[in-house]
Amino acid sequence: MSLSHRVPDLGALELLLAVARHGSLGRAAREVGITQPAASSRIRSMERQLGVALVDRSPRGSRLTDAGALVTDWARRVVEAAEAFDAGAQALRDRRDSRLRVAASMTIAEYLLPGWLIALRADRPDTAVSLQAGNSAAVAALLVAGEADLGYVEGLSVPDGLQGVVVAHDRLVVVAAPGHRWSRRRVPVTPAELAAMPLVLREYGSGTRQVLDSALAGHGGLAAPLLELASTTAVKAAAVSGAGPAVLSELAVTEELASRRLVEVPVEGVDLRRALRAVWPRGPRPTGPARDLLSLSRAR
Repeated sequence: MSLSHRVPDLGALELLLAVARHGSLGRAAREVGITQPAASSRIRSMERQLGVALVDRSPRGSRLTDAGALVTDWARRVVEAAEAFDAGAQALRDRRDSRLRVAASMTIAEYLLPGWLIALRADRPDTAVSLQAGNSAAVAALLVAGEADLGYVEGLSVPDGLQGVVVAHDRLVVVAAPGHRWSRRRVPVTPAELAAMPLVLREYGSGTRQVLDSALAGHGGLAAPLLELASTTAVKAAAVSGAGPAVLSELAVTEELASRRLVEVPVEGVDLRRALRAVWPRGPRPTGPARDLLSLSRAR
């Protein structure tokens, strides 16, 4: 059975959160814009779907059960993730008529930028934002060509023709599927071993590849890649399938490491830390919405 049949829909989760806030099914129904009978039916349907009672109903109001309180905490995270998804999707939809053009490398676009865009929307609800995602080299090219107002990159330094500021720090990690021999190592992988191993890698021009190439330049350089892929998602999928070890941002593999679909391989003697930067065309600092997004991303 697919996940969509096992997990309640977003509207049901928003209703459950409203019940938790108000302690009343009627007030929760009014908040989400449905009738009380419809709200009762939706709660009962969700209880049947999950197989647990979520709400105790009485003349004094509606109270979450212990299971309902736990499900509510999970629901809150799902709704927050949906808000981040919507902010990113809205930026893509508004590309043509935007007033703020943002370009971001893949890792930043996927794991950090949605939260920044939610914060920008709260401060500037009428600002239309367009987003173009690509590797760090592509982001730099868009800025130099005047096709973006603000960019975010992951490389070792500020690209030529641009200036920028560090907004966050990141670390690359070596990961492998649980069945790979490196996943069972009791001693760290040496730089020479890492350089000699055919890896699943991002393409040239990506910040991840740039940092890895630099880190291993003094150890014979990287071996020919096992696979060379143009997105973080594709690299993760290949690594999870057991194709071979991969090197990715720790931001990108948090869930896979927690669920043991991937295992972090210890490495010694090589520095895989990197700075994440906001960048813009050389000259005056960004103004207007670009300045606001820059401030938000530095603060967060």
